[in-house]
Amino acid sequence: MSLRLIQRNGTGNYFLRGNVAGCNVYQSTGTSDIKAAESIRIRTEAELLERASLGRKATVTFAEAALNYIDSGGEVRFLEPILKHFGPRARLKEIDNAAINAAARKIYKGAKPATINRQLIVPISAIMTMAAEDGLCHPVKLRRRKVKDVTTRWLTPEEFEALFAHLDPHLKPIVGFMIGTGARVRETLTLQASTLYLAQGQALLTDTKNGHPRMVRIPDRAADMISQREIPDTGTVFTTNKGRPYVLKDNTGGQIRRGFNKARDAAGLDSTGPNKVTPHTIRHTWATWFYSQTRDFGELLDLGGWSKADVANIYRKISPDDLAARLLAHGWDYRQAGRLDFMQPSPLRVVR
Repeated sequence: MSLRLIQRNGTGNYFLRGNVAGCNVYQSTGTSDIKAAESIRIRTEAELLERASLGRKATVTFAEAALNYIDSGGEVRFLEPILKHFGPRARLKEIDNAAINAAARKIYKGAKPATINRQLIVPISAIMTMAAEDGLCHPVKLRRRKVKDVTTRWLTPEEFEALFAHLDPHLKPIVGFMIGTGARVRETLTLQASTLYLAQGQALLTDTKNGHPRMVRIPDRAADMISQREIPDTGTVFTTNKGRPYVLKDNTGGQIRRGFNKARDAAGLDSTGPNKVTPHTIRHTWATWFYSQTRDFGELLDLGGWSKADVANIYRKISPDDLAARLLAHGWDYRQAGRLDFMQPSPLRVVR
């Protein structure tokens, strides 16, 4: 039995209906044009016949595997341009290193190897791995781009003081929170007033990179910076210079970048090259400062929200011996930040 085209009540989009190779079909073609619908009917019927003769493994598409990955809770952050590039018809068996090289040239032309790894190869590899586990394809090893070791840029206490002095008033609490806690830009801008426990020196981050909420600790110097602007009773803690919540975007610190860069340039810090200072440099700085004073690598991992130790391990090796004392001279002490003794009330608020 072949597929046939039908219209409900004789109008609207055409639907495919019928049975091909034991597969019942009833789906919309998405078009009311008879010629376009007929083309879809022929193609769909051919695909079903091919799958019946060759098996699903030979005919399953990358788009199908990606949908299965998404439905299973996979990360969708970088998938849109990938799915657009490969389209709905690319077979899973066609996705190999050559196909990825072509995708890299088309989607990420001129991008750095680390960007291609993170935004192209890692997502595709995750989809392919799940598909192989489900028996939809053979395991495929995808080559990642070689990334040169680069120096992790962090700010000395003196550099940070120069940067902070030139920040606009609405940015000072934001950068103060970031340097005090190691929170990323998005994690900071989504912080809710209901989960900021400033009196106890703690905050609960709920919109995190890995999806796992985590409690962070706020040293006194950072608490003073956060308090420079009135903290709202509800909603997000940090707002624009007009008092509005930030419009969030994926994979960027662009919400604060313009003002941050203005302060960076005024402070005479690097704006190009390997020592370029960006909003994310503040996270590197926190990790370097925190470890220099605490020497607690386990707590560094927990508070920073890293799932792999090797990512955070670099911060154990890059600070000079006198950094801890210099931080104290500038009012920074991470050793007791946000620590409660048993006599202090819990920072957790009761929700009624």
